[in-house]
Amino acid sequence: AISVHDALRHLTPDVAAMLKWPNDVFVGGSKLCGMLLERSGDFVVIGIGVNITHAPAILDRPATSMRQLGCENIDAAMLLNALTVAFARWVEVWRTYGLGPTISAWMERAHPIGTALRAELPDGSRLDGRYDGLDESGALLLRLSDGSRHTIHAGDIFLK
Repeated sequence: AISVHDALRHLTPDVAAMLKWPNDVFVGGSKLCGMLLERSGDFVVIGIGVNITHAPAILDRPATSMRQLGCENIDAAMLLNALTVAFARWVEVWRTYGLGPTISAWMERAHPIGTALRAELPDGSRLDGRYDGLDESGALLLRLSDGSRHTIHAGDIFLK
């Protein structure tokens, strides 16, 4: 997510993108990009979808595209080149310094602490609370209304 954010910032410095845990990129409250990661043995397969020319109709949230944001001059090849550079840089940061700098960078690019969120967890339960940062492993910290903190390792997160 950080790499995509950095690639977009490089290509479109006037577009204010924001990260939503764990792997979505939003602009102005609309989803521009989503990612899925799946582990296969010792490897991680990463799928990245950036809406360049078209934004699909998503039932549970608004979506946008680069074209709708006024970035008609950006094409897939340009984005892929910028993403390749950014991704290589962040892999090197992770290999050299561990997860700490990556978590810090993610938090700098994310919605602010205190943002209202709804979490739909894998067991079907829902939690409402406020974003309270990430833990040292990158898990989402959700501050509940009673003041307690819930750590979320997997789930669908919605900005409220």
